[in-house]
Amino acid sequence: MKIIMLVDMDYFFAACEELRHPEYREMPLVVGADPKGGTARGVVSTCNYVARKLGIHSAMPISMAYRLKKDAIFLPVDYPYYESMSSKVMELVKSFSKRFEQVSIDEAFVDVTDKVDNFEQAVEYAKALKEDIKNKIGLPCSIGISSSRLMAKMACEAGKPDGVRLIKGEDAARFLSPLPVEKLYGIGKKTAEKLESMGFKTVGQLAKANTVSLVSNFGVFGAELYRSANGQGDDGIIENYEIKSIGRERTFESDTTDRGRIVAQIKSIADEVYEEAKKQGVSFKTVTVKIRYHDFSEHLRSRNIGHYSEELAEISENAVQLFDMHAEKDERVRKIGVRVSGLEKRKGQKKMKDFTAP
Repeated sequence: MKIIMLVDMDYFFAACEELRHPEYREMPLVVGADPKGGTARGVVSTCNYVARKLGIHSAMPISMAYRLKKDAIFLPVDYPYYESMSSKVMELVKSFSKRFEQVSIDEAFVDVTDKVDNFEQAVEYAKALKEDIKNKIGLPCSIGISSSRLMAKMACEAGKPDGVRLIKGEDAARFLSPLPVEKLYGIGKKTAEKLESMGFKTVGQLAKANTVSLVSNFGVFGAELYRSANGQGDDGIIENYEIKSIGRERTFESDTTDRGRIVAQIKSIADEVYEEAKKQGVSFKTVTVKIRYHDFSEHLRSRNIGHYSEELAEISENAVQLFDMHAEKDERVRKIGVRVSGLEKRKGQKKMKDFTAP
C-alpha cells in the first residue's frame, strides 16, 4: 500500500505578499486585477482569509470584491516573485522524498511509502515538513495524506487552512458519501448540475450509479466519475516533474471583435510565456489558446507542433493561427490566454536555425 501526501500552499499569492508586507496580515488582502474604482473587468486571483470572511473569493470579479470591501488592500499579480517562492518551497518538499510531482505553482504530491512505516508516522512526517516550510520559508500550507492522489487531495481540502488531515483508504467511502457531488475533486459546476438533474446529489449516491448510464452521458469521464466517487484514484507519482505548462491570460478593458487588438494581445502574452519558458529552461511541444467570450463561455484550442521548440515565433505564430481558425465570428472576446505544454528540460540541444545554412 502506498502512502501519498499532497502539499498545498494556503492562499499562496496572498501569503507571499503577506511575507514581504507583514503589515497586511491582519487586513483584507486581494491579489488580482486593478479594481479601478470598481469599474475593472478582471478577477480575483486569490485573497487572504481576512478577505474571505467578507465574502471575497478566487475567480470573483474584481469589481464585486471592490464593492464588498473598498478599503481592502488590492495588489497586482507578481508572477516572478511567486514563482521564485514556489521554487524554494518545491526544493524543500523534494528533500522529504525522491518521489515527487509538482502539479501547479503551489501544489505537489510526494510518495513517502519508503520514508514511513504506517499512516500514523506519515502524519508526524507531514507535520515536520509543514513546520520546515513555515520556519525556513515563512509560508503556511496544508497537507493531505491517503493511499491515492485523489484521496490525498480530498484530505488536503478537508484540512484547510493550515492543517494536516489523514484519510485512510478504508475510510474513504465514509468520508466521501455525504458530500455534495460538486465537492468531489474534478467535478465542475456544469458536471455537478447535470449529475443533480440525473438524481445524484451526494457522492454516496454517485458511488452506487450504473456505470453504463454514466458513460453514456459523460463518455469515458463517466467511468472516472464512478471510480472517484468510490474513492478509487491513481496512486502513481510522476517523479521529478517540474511544471506541466506555462501560460498567461489577459482580460480586455471592454469586449472586442477587433482582430488587430486581439492579435496584439496574443503576441504580448506569447512574449511573456516565452520569457518564462526560457527562465525555466524548458522546450515545449504544444501551444494552446484560450478564448473567453462576452457571455463567459470558454474555448481551448491546442496544436502539437510535432517537435520540441524554444522559439518565440513558434508560440506567437501558432497562437495567432489557432485564434484565426477557431474564433467565433463576430463574437465579442472578453479574455485571451496563451499556454505552452508538453514541456521538456533543455539539454543544450541545437535550435532549428543552427541546422539552417546561412
